[in-house]
Amino acid sequence: MSRYSILATAVEHRLLEKNSEFITFLQPVSDREQALHWLQHYREHYKDAAHVCWAYIIGNTRQPQTQAFSDDGEPSGTAGKPMLHVLTERELGNCLAVVVRYFGGIKLGAGGLVRAYSAAVSQAAQQANLQTVSPKARLQLQLDFALEARVRQLMAQYQAELLTADYQQQVMLQVQLPLEQHDALCLQLQNISAGAIMVKELAD
Repeated sequence: MSRYSILATAVEHRLLEKNSEFITFLQPVSDREQALHWLQHYREHYKDAAHVCWAYIIGNTRQPQTQAFSDDGEPSGTAGKPMLHVLTERELGNCLAVVVRYFGGIKLGAGGLVRAYSAAVSQAAQQANLQTVSPKARLQLQLDFALEARVRQLMAQYQAELLTADYQQQVMLQVQLPLEQHDALCLQLQNISAGAIMVKELAD
């Protein structure tokens, strides 16, 4: 899995379309529960709004861990789905988009709604700060005490972070490192120990 971008900071944006006001909030979220918590916050804050439409996407927008959307009473397919489409195209991972609509008395029609909700999120996305995420690999290393100093040098060289260290008959280290460094580190570990270091892949 390659690097991907996520929303780093919250964004608020206002759009007027034929007297209707569309207030967009982009909120960084790391899981579904957090997204739903923020959604409840906006619903309570804007109880008088005609609609509170939303979409969220967690993880890499090209291979999302989870995603969902809602039209919140707007005609089906005119709000949530176009909002999610913008998040995907702009590669705004770990992002909840909420668009609060105050109806201005002029109906926009299905096409007009799709354009308005897409524009609301797209314009907010232009103000967004993104952060690049590198996928990580986690390893458990089992090695002799004599090799520990050399292994720690290699860890520093390959940007591996020590998570836990356990000293019994042998040294047990749990480390996390950028996925792109994984193969090179494993090769070096085998080279310095003639295959004596036990390497076990750990699930996230």
